[in-house]
Amino acid sequence: MQIHVVRPGDTLFDIARLYSLPTNILIQSNEIPNPDNLAIGQTIVIPIWGSYHIVMVGEDLTQIANTYNTTVSEIVRINGLKSPNAIYPGFRLYIPQKERLSVDVGAYIDPRMTVGTSGKVVDKVGDNLTSLSVFSYEANADGSLTPVVDEPSINAAYNHGVVPLMVITNFSEGTFSTELASTIFNNPSLQDKLLDEAIAIMDQKGYLGLDFDFEYLGAQNREGYNSFLRKASEKLKAKHYFISAALAPKTSDEQIGVLYEGHDYKTIGEIVDFIFFMTYEWGWSGGPPMAVSPIDKVRDVLEYAVSVVPKEKVMMGIPLYGYDWTLPYVQGGPFAESISPQQAIERAAQNGVTIQYDTVSEAPHYFYTDRQGKRHAVWFEDARSIQAKFNLVKELGIRGFFYWVLGNDFPQNWLLIQDNFIVNKRV
Repeated sequence: MQIHVVRPGDTLFDIARLYSLPTNILIQSNEIPNPDNLAIGQTIVIPIWGSYHIVMVGEDLTQIANTYNTTVSEIVRINGLKSPNAIYPGFRLYIPQKERLSVDVGAYIDPRMTVGTSGKVVDKVGDNLTSLSVFSYEANADGSLTPVVDEPSINAAYNHGVVPLMVITNFSEGTFSTELASTIFNNPSLQDKLLDEAIAIMDQKGYLGLDFDFEYLGAQNREGYNSFLRKASEKLKAKHYFISAALAPKTSDEQIGVLYEGHDYKTIGEIVDFIFFMTYEWGWSGGPPMAVSPIDKVRDVLEYAVSVVPKEKVMMGIPLYGYDWTLPYVQGGPFAESISPQQAIERAAQNGVTIQYDTVSEAPHYFYTDRQGKRHAVWFEDARSIQAKFNLVKELGIRGFFYWVLGNDFPQNWLLIQDNFIVNKRV
């Protein structure tokens, strides 16, 4: 597939003609929200098998072949060239489809966000998933679990050969609780009660694995969490269930902060089957405007992760959302609005602004002024930023990647999965 970036003067008809495709194919495959009003800088994924390269001034076939990890002879053959020198600036070359890597692809779903539509949300993307983590059963101080409406998600997962994972959190009264985690980790009987109840639910509802998302543990709970996961692993392995954990993004074991100190990458990597590394939220709703998942920061985390955790257990986190900040940003002021990539494109087009692309963070962004005269900054994900993350997955040779959170429209993402990878199915 090809990623086309809309230039000044581009129309959808012109773009379709450039790639010899019907206009409606581009509209349908990308679910283009603004076909008659494209935003400059907007990406459009061209659904072709392979891609095209337009020869630039000074380029030769050797350079082009190296760019696409192919050979000069293959480009000459596939394009029917008489010789390697039979090209010129502006010449269009077809580049064959690259080899696809087999990976695991996971996604979280929060039925509280997708009330009444959870099954449809999973149905839409389920063929591109290996696992579905249903967020979340909240642990209580008495060892019980507060349930979530999960049946539609589980049923849809099975319909698409997707492994349903039950998620347990230390979420209490709207936030992750250090105190709740301490209560559980310091009481073996509470642990047994919680795990036995979780396994009973899994047996009843058809879950095939248990995913622990315990956050803000602090240094005081580091060893307690390790011990708890060891106990959980013993119980789960006896039932042939998967065990996984979601961990905060660290770049060293000495990283300071209540979010980081309780997560022991190396030890947890020895216990669980795989780890969901939450490589997002650098740009967050309560912080200043910036990329949510900047590739340089993601790389730092994953390079540390693979130094202490087997690559076959490492899953990269990818956000299915961006943020719209009202400026000026004031610490402690109103939070940014969470928006989908589709909504971000719509707002850029509606306000007639150009989508810019930061090549360091590998992320699109723009500014606009609303009807009340207030300035806004928007950072989100597009086809280019997703492809950059996919390239990192291939470079590092990790197990795969996952998404937070289903329910945000981003059709280009799923097109690019199909172009880059073969999705493992484990049901």
